[in-house]
Amino acid sequence: MITSRRMAAVDENAEALGVPRKQLMESSGNAVAREVRALVDEGALVAIVAGRGNNGGDAFVAARFLQAYDVTVHLLGRSETISTRIARENWEALRNAEYDTEVVSDSTTLDLGEPELVVDGMLGTGVTGELREPEASAARAVNDADATVLAVDVPSGVDADTGEAEGVAVDADRVVTFHDAKPGLDTLDSTVTVADIGIPAAAERFVGPGDLNVVVRDPESHKGDNGDVLVVGGGPFSGAPALSAHAVLRAGADLVNVACPESVADSVRGYSENFIVHGLDGDHLRPDHVDELLGRAESKDAVVLGPGLGGADETLDAVRQFLSAFDGTAVVDADALQVVPEVDTDATLVCTPHQGELQKMGGETADDWEARADLVEEFAADLGQTLLVKGAYDVISDGERTRASRTGNAGMTVGGTGDVLAGVTGALAATQDPFDAACVAAWANGRAGDLAAEERGYGLVATDLPDRLPKAMNRGGEVGEV
Repeated sequence: MITSRRMAAVDENAEALGVPRKQLMESSGNAVAREVRALVDEGALVAIVAGRGNNGGDAFVAARFLQAYDVTVHLLGRSETISTRIARENWEALRNAEYDTEVVSDSTTLDLGEPELVVDGMLGTGVTGELREPEASAARAVNDADATVLAVDVPSGVDADTGEAEGVAVDADRVVTFHDAKPGLDTLDSTVTVADIGIPAAAERFVGPGDLNVVVRDPESHKGDNGDVLVVGGGPFSGAPALSAHAVLRAGADLVNVACPESVADSVRGYSENFIVHGLDGDHLRPDHVDELLGRAESKDAVVLGPGLGGADETLDAVRQFLSAFDGTAVVDADALQVVPEVDTDATLVCTPHQGELQKMGGETADDWEARADLVEEFAADLGQTLLVKGAYDVISDGERTRASRTGNAGMTVGGTGDVLAGVTGALAATQDPFDAACVAAWANGRAGDLAAEERGYGLVATDLPDRLPKAMNRGGEVGEV
């Protein structure tokens, strides 16, 4: 099973791997045509009702594979408003080759004739909510036809994730969906075929640019809506919490507070006027600081715990006490990691160890990344938390889902890049599911490192990464219906 949002990410990831969306559309349309051939004999009258997105594009392709049938393609709306380039190209191919096409300017008068089969190619998995015009009237016309109805990917008007419809929806006899089943299709009284359209397994296995689709910023949001994060770190080191805090902001969070020992507070303040810094008396984190930290963490969306804290006995005791009492979301990094396996906590944790730290926590590792992924998944299941294990291939697992990220380069072995990663993860965990946050953080942090390496080579330093995060996390390209 795959959700509509995840399917959109996989589709984009496949393109990033070198499988063009136009090629996937060709495979999808071919799959629809195969289903038509299985349902009606050659020469049958087939009416294709197509929308102006990529679902319609799949239907346009299908028409080209149905030469032995009497096919009419009904486009809902003006051709100039077809929303994606590849769908537009496939529409033009039909027009140039003089297929039987009709532009429907008023769907209330849509006349399908007397087809044996109707193909619903109006809206795909990326569209939810009540059908509007022209699709609503067209859906009624499809339902009124005395014909078998075949839906492309999902019946128009049906939520692919829930199977529910808020208003009128196409009542399909058959559905041909792509790559994997969609959760909502199980609830329908329809026969569902899952078609393999050639999306590589790597598009799901490896984190890619498509995964950034979980990071959505409401244009009407207010300060704090996009993440208010507390970084707890410093003492022996001042740079680590500052790097994490900088990354929190550059990864899109609205606010970052830093709680650090007073001995390094001025250094952290001096790093950026954008930080809200709270000094803790002394030169290292102690158990008597915990109540204050819990009070500050209560109003935060996520906590980043560990950068630069050191491994003093009192500090580790404070980490234990904090995690034992905390029930929010925390990203745990550096020396704080070793405490996690021994603590009973209600907190939701994302742990970001390198392989040495993973072993110190009690986990196992391997040279082969796939073998390592299996070990990480097993350990994440034992912990009941999400792990992001750093390496040439970062491995992310929550014990059930496991993925890898291949961005990054050998120049990122310099100190501090892990502190940046912890901050990115904290910013994303403030608004996202922990597993999704860890996946996107691994990819974005590595991508920022790659951008830095393009300019600096292996002379890059950790401070090169945060300011490149916005570019690394910027989604480009054509955005349209799936």
